[in-house]
Amino acid sequence: MILIVDSGATKSDWIALDEKGNQLFFTQTLGLSPEVLTRPVIEDRLANNFELSKNREIVTHLFFYGAGCGTDRMRVFLTSIFNEFFPNAKAEVKEDTYAAIYATTKIGDQSIVCILGTGSNCSYYDGNEVHQKVASLGYIPMDDGSGNFFGRKLIRDYYFNKIPKDLSLKFEQEYNLEADVIKENLYKQPNPNTYLATFARFIVENKEHPYCKGVIHKGFQQFVNNYIMQFDLATKVPVSFVGSIAYYLREELATVIERNDLILGVIRQRPIDGLVEFHKSAIV
Repeated sequence: MILIVDSGATKSDWIALDEKGNQLFFTQTLGLSPEVLTRPVIEDRLANNFELSKNREIVTHLFFYGAGCGTDRMRVFLTSIFNEFFPNAKAEVKEDTYAAIYATTKIGDQSIVCILGTGSNCSYYDGNEVHQKVASLGYIPMDDGSGNFFGRKLIRDYYFNKIPKDLSLKFEQEYNLEADVIKENLYKQPNPNTYLATFARFIVENKEHPYCKGVIHKGFQQFVNNYIMQFDLATKVPVSFVGSIAYYLREELATVIERNDLILGVIRQRPIDGLVEFHKSAIV
């Protein structure tokens, strides 16, 4: 059995294939980012999934693409957990950038591939190898244009009284904005980045409001400036995106891309389908 996994900070999609490439099952766990989770938490999330626990000993290969897997230390840490949980499997752990590339770009083609989901990232693919100029420092100093970026912006603007009154009242009705609740989730609970990203839904649902419209365009422009424009070929190759923020705000994203004379490529909500096709071709 082959397991293919696309793991974001919020959730992980798992698809199992047999040796002929036929799908056996699809399941989900919560996100498994090694940057923000401890070993016991990751182990619990694996063990609490029925399909994974039932089939753990018959898995022969695990291809894991995940948020927070951009450094050797994090990849080794996660691989050791998988080796223990799936004792007969050969585990290969790569950062989620590779999932985004395999899901949007043909081998041999050049592109800039971006992730805009709970977090954000950007890489240049030369048709063979992946290039990154800036190492990610995680959700606090980076992740421009992401779900947690917009969530952080909303909370800050709410507490600094910068959200228009009509929108502020609506925000209060939909979320618990008590300071103690926010601080509990940010500083004492796991996955603070995922918690911040839950507020991004408000931005999406109210994207026509002038305040939200401004926040969205400024956030995407910041992502373009800091991530996409770092590459010399930025205006010469397609720029593709994966992630829920890119998908649900695709019209706004397309406007910013066009405004910067960039070439819009593919926008996918989830890369898992493209990953399966990529690995099926390798099996065949």
